[in-house]
Amino acid sequence: MRIEALADADAVARAGAAFTAAEARAAVAARGRFVMAVSGGHTPWTMVRALADQRMPWADVHVVQVDERVAPAGDPDRNLTHLRESLLAHCPLRLDQVHAMPVESADLESASGQYAVTLERVAGAPAVLDLAHLGLGPDGHTASLVPGDPVLDVTDADVALTGLYQGRRRMTLTYPLLNRSRRIVWLVTGREKAEMLARLCGTDRSIPAGRIHQHQAFVLADHEAAARLGREPSRR
Repeated sequence: MRIEALADADAVARAGAAFTAAEARAAVAARGRFVMAVSGGHTPWTMVRALADQRMPWADVHVVQVDERVAPAGDPDRNLTHLRESLLAHCPLRLDQVHAMPVESADLESASGQYAVTLERVAGAPAVLDLAHLGLGPDGHTASLVPGDPVLDVTDADVALTGLYQGRRRMTLTYPLLNRSRRIVWLVTGREKAEMLARLCGTDRSIPAGRIHQHQAFVLADHEAAARLGREPSRR
């Protein structure tokens, strides 16, 4: 797993945008399209806003969600709400290039299966993401794969539902799909993430994030999150 420590969260977001744009150009050149999965959080939203200013092959890009809270349309808890504000309002993506998790459905179990079908339609069968953006929680969670939730043990579905976590159920991509991704980029910022980042980099499988394969992973962290890794931040 490659790790780069940068000065601050803004530098992480900018580096994430540049990395994503390079991966997109390479994927379109090789396979004709680029499918990226986007997480929620302040740094990812800053990253996708910066992505709108990158040289991206937008006509061949598809955006899917890593996870989403079960909440009404437009709710500030929804990752899609912030994705629309940060990215979709600033780049020429068509509506059919953005694939939102159907968390407003009355039948969430069926909706999870429907989203898996959508992923196969845009990313092949089995679905293979070109790039998944992941974050890291202070409790070691990533996506909505949280400690103690039965979703951690799902091996026969690419999309699943969680129990309540911080007051909301979630729809999330599962380990089988995330671990098929061609590339994974972790965006990790903040002093409160330092212990878990050290455990992630030490391949600690006792935390949910530690069960994500590392051979295709690239970690972008600010100096506070990387404090226990013994790395000086890059000056950019």
